[in-house]
Amino acid sequence: MRGQRSLLLGPARLCLRLLLLLGYRRRCPPLFQGLVQRWRYGKVCLHSLLYNSFGGSDTAVDAAFEPVYWLVDNVIRWFGVVFVVLVIVLTGSVVAIAYLCVLPLILQTYSVPRLCWHFFYSHWNLTLIVFHYYQAITTPPGYPPQGRNDIATVSICKKCIYPKSARTHHCSICNRCVLKMDHHCRILFLALLPEASPTNFYSSFISSVALALGALTVWHAVLISRGETSIERHINRKERRRLQAKGRVFRNPYNYGCLDNWKVFLGVDTGRHWLTRVLLPSSHLPHGNGMSWDPPPWVAAQSASVMAV
Repeated sequence: MRGQRSLLLGPARLCLRLLLLLGYRRRCPPLFQGLVQRWRYGKVCLHSLLYNSFGGSDTAVDAAFEPVYWLVDNVIRWFGVVFVVLVIVLTGSVVAIAYLCVLPLILQTYSVPRLCWHFFYSHWNLTLIVFHYYQAITTPPGYPPQGRNDIATVSICKKCIYPKSARTHHCSICNRCVLKMDHHCRILFLALLPEASPTNFYSSFISSVALALGALTVWHAVLISRGETSIERHINRKERRRLQAKGRVFRNPYNYGCLDNWKVFLGVDTGRHWLTRVLLPSSHLPHGNGMSWDPPPWVAAQSASVMAV
C-alpha cells in the first residue's frame, strides 16, 4: 500500500517542489499559490482516507459523492415543506368534494342505517387522519442527549463526532442523530377518504396515491412484525450473511415476537390501550426512552440457562 501511494504521489511531489523553488510565499504568482494550497488540501484529504485500516474503497466513494449527497439533502429538505403543503391541500380538496358533491348524492340514495354508518366512519377516519398527521409533523423524533449520561453507547457518529446509543443513526437531512431512526419522511399518516371524487382525474390520482401508500404500509407492517427499522433491515441482512458464512445463526436482539412488536409500536401496555391509544386519538409517549431496550424473551431465557449452569 505504501509503495503504491509513493508511486502516485511522486510526480505530484516533484511539481510541488518546483513550485516551492520558485518562491511560493513572495515571488510565486497567485495562481501558483492557489495550486499549492489545493495540493496541500488534497494531500490531507488523501491521508485522511488512507491513514488506518478502516479506510477503503467505500470510504473513498463516500468522500467523492459527498457533494452529491449535500445537494440531495438540501433539495429533499425543501421538498418536505412542499409535500406537507401538498398533503394539506389534497386532503382538504377531497373533504370539500365529499361534502359538496358526494354528500347530496348519498343523502338521496342511501338508507338511514347505511347513511349513519358512513357518516360515523368517515368522520372518525377524518379525525384520526388530521390528528395523527398533525402529531407526525410537529412532534420531534427524539434526539440523544448531548451532556454526560450513563446510557451505554455502541459507536461514534462520523458526522456529529458524538457517542451513539443502540438503534441511533444520523439523519443527513435533519443534520443530527435520531433515536431509533427509520427514515426521513414528511408524508406520514396520509390517507384519503374512499369514494370521494366524481371525476376521472381525481379517481386515478387518488388510486395511484392509495396504491403507493398501500405498498408502503404493507412493507412497514412486515418490518414492525420483525422488530426492525428500514435501516436495521439492511444491517441485519449483512450480519445474517456474515454469520451464515461462519455456520452461525443471526437473531434480531430487538425482536420480541410479532404481537409484542406491534404492542411496542402502538404503545399498548394494557387491554384498555387498544381503545384509548389505537382506535381513538392519543398523544401518548412511545415505549421506552429510545436509548436502552429490554432484552427479548429468548435472550432472557439464554441468560437464565447460563446462570443455572
